[in-house]
Amino acid sequence: MADATIWWLLAGGAIVAELLTGTFYLLMLALGLGAAALAAHAGAGSVLQLLVAALVGGGAVNTWRMVQGRRSRAMPASENPDVNLDVGATVQVDAWNPDATASVKYRGAQWTVVHRSGQAPSTGAHTIVEIIGSRLVVEKS
Repeated sequence: MADATIWWLLAGGAIVAELLTGTFYLLMLALGLGAAALAAHAGAGSVLQLLVAALVGGGAVNTWRMVQGRRSRAMPASENPDVNLDVGATVQVDAWNPDATASVKYRGAQWTVVHRSGQAPSTGAHTIVEIIGSRLVVEKS
């Protein structure tokens, strides 16, 4: 069996494995395997084919990791207004309890409210900045 055929079969196997596992990095390695197959078609020796596979596949993986590292991390769902539509809503806090909690009526139910750390509790309108379990974390509007 020709070297190029073996490389193409390995590349196809990596793509199938990626489809079964969802590991995007296997596609990057499949690029390296495909590059090695092209090198085999060009008449390169076995050592050069392995070198091409390693450099292209490893380079693609490293490039993808750098691209992913530069992207901003997604905020947690408890703070993300795209996931949790209550984030950004306003509630009225009439009084704070001694344990730094308050009880407010929001969307027809009683909720326990805590203020964001580093802020002193005060009465008035507050904005929901996070939801942790059944507690609303708020900051002064």
